[in-house]
Amino acid sequence: MLMTIHTLTLMDNVMIIAGFILVIAWLVIYFYGLRYKDLFESLGEEFKLKELYFWGYGLTLLLKLKYSNRKDKRLHKELAILYGDKYADYYVRVIYSQKITISALLLVLTPMLYCLAQDMTVTVVMLVFSGLAYYYFGNLIEKKILARSEEMLVDFSDVVSKLALLTNAGMIITEAWEEVAYNGDSTIYLEMQRSIEQMQNGKAEIDAIQEFGMRCIIPEIKKFTSTIVQGMVKGNSELVEMINQQNVEIWNERKQRVRREGEKASSKLLIPILIVFIGILIMIMVPIFANIGG
Repeated sequence: MLMTIHTLTLMDNVMIIAGFILVIAWLVIYFYGLRYKDLFESLGEEFKLKELYFWGYGLTLLLKLKYSNRKDKRLHKELAILYGDKYADYYVRVIYSQKITISALLLVLTPMLYCLAQDMTVTVVMLVFSGLAYYYFGNLIEKKILARSEEMLVDFSDVVSKLALLTNAGMIITEAWEEVAYNGDSTIYLEMQRSIEQMQNGKAEIDAIQEFGMRCIIPEIKKFTSTIVQGMVKGNSELVEMINQQNVEIWNERKQRVRREGEKASSKLLIPILIVFIGILIMIMVPIFANIGG
């Protein structure tokens, strides 16, 4: 039986050498970063492949990243909103370790997949995926902030209504705040609980409520907390009136927001309707023109 021998092309040799170099580099950084593996064990399930993040962290140490440019400072602020100032520095390193690890893993697999497929298309696709992975995981926090803000806006009007109801009944704002805070478990309620814990630990009530508004970063909530702070300074009687006024404004804003979302949804439906209409036209017109030609 004759055996066919595949002759290696120049590209085959280049990819084999590149794959060998990448694997050696991966192993060197792997054993260098292995000592930092415990740093990532406490991460939640949202961090996929967290068992390998020590590789990316090891590379950041070798590269001596400073995390000091404008984008890094912005990332630090976003992470402080999600995880608190205390853990922001840690999560900046986690995000860098995550995106570097996943991107590099795809890069290392590229020469191997080329050798199996013998097709440069595979190489191009893998390189694109590697770049997209670095970009996607680098911008994931921004998406989480947006989703968090949308969730808080959904519950915000209910929170204000409850505060207005309790303050109208004669309860002081801090007591009403605590009562409402432990009446739910979504993001805005958890942030309110966090402000209650700050008050219990000695922080001034006004400062705790102001920080709540800053953490929420949503203009509507910032405006509401500013109103509460002004009312607390002026007195409880004016505060009740200000909260009632804010309650009316917020519910009107919610109605407008729901109306806008409905308009967006209806406009999005026009695209599939238009596609179906064009498809029907094609199905009708093609046989007609075919008969005319015959």
